Amino acid sequence: MKAFILTSVLLALPFFTACSQAEKKNTINKQTVRSLDLDRYLGKWYEIARFDHPFERDMVGVTAEYSLRPDGKIRVLNSGYKPDFNGKFKTAEGKARRPDPNEPGKLEVSFFLWFYGEYNILELDEQNYSYVLIGSSSDKYLWILSRTPQLPHETVNMLLEKARERGYDTSKLIWVKQK
Repeated sequence: MKAFILTSVLLALPFFTACSQAEKKNTINKQTVRSLDLDRYLGKWYEIARFDHPFERDMVGVTAEYSLRPDGKIRVLNSGYKPDFNGKFKTAEGKARRPDPNEPGKLEVSFFLWFYGEYNILELDEQNYSYVLIGSSSDKYLWILSRTPQLPHETVNMLLEKARERGYDTSKLIWVKQK
């Protein structure tokens, strides 16, 4: 377990470095949702698609579970199997915070000490909280999450279109296998 946490931290460092530095030529629309009911957002989300990055490479059945911590921050528990559902089950625990209450769709997430990366809620099913599109300060990170292991085809197409309109290259998405 200690080796997994250390590996996760080391592999996530490039993410935090990229997320903490604004890219000069970045043409991504990073406008976040204007309202967020955190209580409704908490709970389990299934990863439907993501851009490839070292800290989740070759993982399937990936989920993210959010809950409130006693200190007011958000507990983040990411888990999944590597390299397939018969492989090793891995978890990584982190924390998230809302740095500016006037921008509720902008969170910051940390899996190691005080190193935080942007977690931008770009699109959200505001009625049912059933899907979300997540980005960061870089065009290298994008996730589609859902409350269920699969999303309807129409919803996926809508989210892909929204991501493209924002400037993301959706051809780079990896579709995550879920049970």
